[in-house]
Amino acid sequence: MNATILPPDAARRLVPELAASRRPDVWVHRFVDAAHGWTLAVATHAAPGSGNLSLGGFRIAPEARTSAPGFTPEREAIALAMGMEEKVHWSRVIGVGGPLARRDLSRIVGGKCVLAPTDAGRIGGPDDAALLDFAIAGFEAIERASGIHLVTGQDLGHGTMHDGVTSSLAYLNARYRGSVVADTSGPTAEGNVQVLLGMLRALGIAPAQARVALIGCGNIGWHMVERLHPLGVTLVACEARAARRAELEARGIRAVAPEAKLALLREPLDAVVVNAAGGSLDGATVSAILANDGVRVICGSENLAMPEPADADRLRAAGRSYCPTELGGMMGYLTAVEEYLAKAAGVPFEIATLVTAAAALEPAAHAATARQVAGGFAETFEQAVTAVSSDR
Repeated sequence: MNATILPPDAARRLVPELAASRRPDVWVHRFVDAAHGWTLAVATHAAPGSGNLSLGGFRIAPEARTSAPGFTPEREAIALAMGMEEKVHWSRVIGVGGPLARRDLSRIVGGKCVLAPTDAGRIGGPDDAALLDFAIAGFEAIERASGIHLVTGQDLGHGTMHDGVTSSLAYLNARYRGSVVADTSGPTAEGNVQVLLGMLRALGIAPAQARVALIGCGNIGWHMVERLHPLGVTLVACEARAARRAELEARGIRAVAPEAKLALLREPLDAVVVNAAGGSLDGATVSAILANDGVRVICGSENLAMPEPADADRLRAAGRSYCPTELGGMMGYLTAVEEYLAKAAGVPFEIATLVTAAAALEPAAHAATARQVAGGFAETFEQAVTAVSSDR
């Protein structure tokens, strides 16, 4: 199985923002199954022959993504790899992670695997096993030809396969050594919670007085509900799935459909936390946040949450603390790499270790937010967290 490899200059032409990023070199390995109409794109900051670990989930692009304007699996993979590299960077800056990940951080880089399927190939469709076999063959070909190590975990598009029994992640894990199956949503949510609580504490807002909007209440959002509700946080949610909205209502948490999101953001709120499928912080949403004088904290772990990067400056200019979702979402990748490294070393993997490690995000988020406020928001959140981390 042969790949078409797009070198960094070609990747930068596809996604011009890459040129100005922290690490502007990305290689894209592309595989096409013409018979089925499938394309797999694996974007990675790992240079061929480097021996690096390329961390990033395996996304079977849902229809909501494949139908988005300008979508190609190559562009999606590059943009997501950039976000993963940011997560790696912030874990180094703050010094958070499990013991094995902290040991090997110097050889970990960001990457992402994106597969554009047909309807028959989506998980649950009749061709789902063939689709996964195609992906596995591509992953193995990359490792053989490039001397890098792909580590893939949970992402969009996975679930129960056509046989009605097998999990797509379990299918991958049984056939590809780089596939990990730990439920990263728990540690990711805990990282979200710790960032949120630290930011609120810097603003003098106790959990029992906090009013928080959760945009997206899937696995991560639900874990956040389970952590925040007992603390007395007043929660409201925006969630696409009617069944999950009903579950939230049963717990006394008001939930609205996505078309009511902007109206929800006009209500009394202190914080907005985004954990949906992408694009939650679009221009209209940012404008709605800016029109609400109460909202002072924006965070979460959503991938590709803010389509227009300049909107981060709009928030800062208005005195709102925005923790980039790449920073807030780092615990997911750290869980995946810890499982991979534990398996390679033949030692037990305990996901609770990562939940405990996430506690380091609270003081970092608190100090960064406090520094932003004290400095009149002259610094971005990224600049502030870098400064306070280097001072420790």
